Amino acid sequence: MEFNKTPIEPAWCPGCGNFAVREAVLKALNDSGLKKRDVAWVSGIGQAAKAPHYIETNFFNGLHGRSLPAATGLKLANPELNVVVESGEGCHYGEGGNHFIAAIRRNINLTVLVHDNQIYGLTKGQASPTTDLGQSTKSTPLGVLNEPFHPLSIAISAGCGFAARGFSGEIAHLAALIVEAIRYPGFALVDILSPCISFNKKATFASYKERAKKLPESYDPSNREAAMVQAAKWDDEIPIGLIYRRDPEDHPSLEMKIAHARGLDKPEVLAGHPPARDRLEAIMKQFVY
Repeated sequence: MEFNKTPIEPAWCPGCGNFAVREAVLKALNDSGLKKRDVAWVSGIGQAAKAPHYIETNFFNGLHGRSLPAATGLKLANPELNVVVESGEGCHYGEGGNHFIAAIRRNINLTVLVHDNQIYGLTKGQASPTTDLGQSTKSTPLGVLNEPFHPLSIAISAGCGFAARGFSGEIAHLAALIVEAIRYPGFALVDILSPCISFNKKATFASYKERAKKLPESYDPSNREAAMVQAAKWDDEIPIGLIYRRDPEDHPSLEMKIAHARGLDKPEVLAGHPPARDRLEAIMKQFVY
């Protein structure tokens, strides 16, 4: 059975990059060959975080910046699930920044899709973690004074095994990246350039279209030093594609490390265990006065 859109009308502005991201996500899900019962979507709060409402899939809507802890628990409880996390750059790189770095360091097997429009769209135009230095916004009338958050550079330096950037204006290219990310057995990040046409007049579709350049076929994503160079490019040229891919044989996921520490060949599906009611009752009695 194919993944389809839900009948819910998206609460996105006409022309928003999120629509194209949804098309890429649907294409990726259907191209991946996954079944609906094998996929769980998790999101936070924001315009991008509404995405799971508009796709026929199992999903959990968490708190702002707190989607990764919920997704981590879900993955550890049932490692056989394909868990995808989708939210905006404010949710992941701002409020959820520490969770973002912690999940990368743990190498929990999650696919993380970040709609990066360089602005807070839901709250109507404040500077986000990735807003360009000097850009004037509702919350920074004198211009952004903080150094922008560089998600791919930070992710790679923290040990991320799969770091990619896509563009909502390249749907087929983006869908292929998402398929690769889902199939990677570890933490996989896809930072997605997704224009906010209402509140960011600088990071526009036209500016991304001019600057977003696909990495050449000769590029080697296993070279970490070269990946850091590509991740740092931004002004006149923004590389899109698979920036870095670490060999999963040398970088096992958290679930596999837990399994090996317990002497198991593969992760245990905790969700399939019946509750030990006698042990639970004994624990609860400790709190009875």
